[in-house]
Amino acid sequence: MTGSEFEGDERRARYGPWVWTAYRAYNELLREKVKKRFEAQEGPWMEKLADLLVQIVNARWEGGRKGEKTAKELFQQLDRLLSE
Repeated sequence: MTGSEFEGDERRARYGPWVWTAYRAYNELLREKVKKRFEAQEGPWMEKLADLLVQIVNARWEGGRKGEKTAKELFQQLDRLLSE
């Protein structure tokens, strides 16, 4: 192994964790930026979707005929919402 190869390996071992941390920070920042854009553009629709999904889960937990009928109606609402 030549001296220059050893220096490269030594640098990687020494600075690699710092460089990896910088890449992760960059990706986390990008993820936050994308999340903000989605929130701004899709937030109101996602709020409706989240509310409807909670209602569906609650209707299924209620069970019985009432729960089945309510769940069916909620799934129809979900179909309409997803087609917006």
